[in-house]
Amino acid sequence: MKISVLEKEGFSSVMSSSSDPMTERLLCSICLDVFSDPVSTPCGHNFCKICLSTYWNNSQDCRCPNCKETFKQRPDLKINTTLRDVVDEHKKKCHEEQAEVVCDICSEGKLKAVKSCLVCQSSYCETHLEPHLRVSGLQKHKLMDPVKNLQDYICQKHDRPLELFCRDDHTCVCLSCADGDHKNHNTVPLREEKHQKHLSRLQKSSSDGSFKFWFLVVGLVLCLLSACLIQVYKDMQRREAETLERLESSKTEITELNMRNSELDLDMQRCEAVLKWMQQYAVDVTLDPDTAHPELILSDDEKQVRHGGIRHKLPDNPKRFDGYPIVLGKEGFSSGRFYYEVQVKGKTQWILGVVRESINRKEFITLTPVKGFWAVIMIIENYYLALGDPPVSLSLSVKPLKVGVFVDYEEGLVSFYDVDNRSHIYSFTDQSFTEKLYPYFCPGLNDKGKNPLIITPVIK
Repeated sequence: MKISVLEKEGFSSVMSSSSDPMTERLLCSICLDVFSDPVSTPCGHNFCKICLSTYWNNSQDCRCPNCKETFKQRPDLKINTTLRDVVDEHKKKCHEEQAEVVCDICSEGKLKAVKSCLVCQSSYCETHLEPHLRVSGLQKHKLMDPVKNLQDYICQKHDRPLELFCRDDHTCVCLSCADGDHKNHNTVPLREEKHQKHLSRLQKSSSDGSFKFWFLVVGLVLCLLSACLIQVYKDMQRREAETLERLESSKTEITELNMRNSELDLDMQRCEAVLKWMQQYAVDVTLDPDTAHPELILSDDEKQVRHGGIRHKLPDNPKRFDGYPIVLGKEGFSSGRFYYEVQVKGKTQWILGVVRESINRKEFITLTPVKGFWAVIMIIENYYLALGDPPVSLSLSVKPLKVGVFVDYEEGLVSFYDVDNRSHIYSFTDQSFTEKLYPYFCPGLNDKGKNPLIITPVIK
């Protein structure tokens, strides 16, 4: 294995940020990528211009994302030309040895390749890449940015793509290696290793508990988003086509009603009918104090939760969360359908959804379906994401005041609805549930005791 080549080409970016001191100094702390049009704040910190502008556009005040210094007036951002020249020179140096990769399929007048396939061991132009985006069998192949030396990304022992990272031996391995020489080692997907390194850097840079949580979640979401922006439009079109195909062949009432509402934007009357149908499966959800993070405060009736900002001394047990400020519902569900509603009125941050029983409750992990989380998040006011892999940005015309959560265990469906506006928010479909699922609540940061998450009665 040629790990140095993998790092140089940026394969999953697992080792680049930690092994290259210069790259580390040129990373924007918002997007965790090398600066693009860098600007400087009056307090002396540097960010990508678009990252800082977007951060301020979604904030109620104007402050530095790093040191939290607040500015009375929004600074006029000017590109730091000296830093930009340093970044450009660094990028040029990193890519000067990379020759242009051409399509292996073009017979004459070879076009520039846009992707390389680790399974086919070939590079493709946009036209010849199309089957990999359309044909179901080819969609499972591993695509990456075009490179000439594809053999360096293949395990020389088993002739399979290097998809995993062995944390014991600090090396990239294939699936066969993970079942062989590295069978009892701690191996994780390359993408997860990249995210964990970003999280570790964020944890180290923040000592305040509240800001640590905020930075962790923001860093996680932005990191995931940056990984999918390259082909976001093509991915959206592909998912839409796949969804339409599933709708045409669907035989169940819930899949047909819910997915048609989601993808075909049915009118208010149909959406209201779907929501009313789901509400017949309403269950009485109460919060489980034994699972509550030590900084959370629950009401006496166990229907409300807020973040108090102070870590209380509570008995530790395997059920209690110690990483994120999370609390679960008392009752789990291993079959059938269930529905509940949560008031989020006045909140600036929240996460709602369901989790499987065996999730890691003691560490910071990636909140994705692979890890056992099916959730929707409002990370900053009016900015919503479905925490998939990759995450999906949600454009909501109206800010939800009450969110309904519906689960069909056998159908592998988790849906979120804006109850008051009778509108669909997002659905996770075709999931495979094998454990008990529990309602999941995260009220976000301390807001001076105001606006808790409230489990409300379902009015049918």
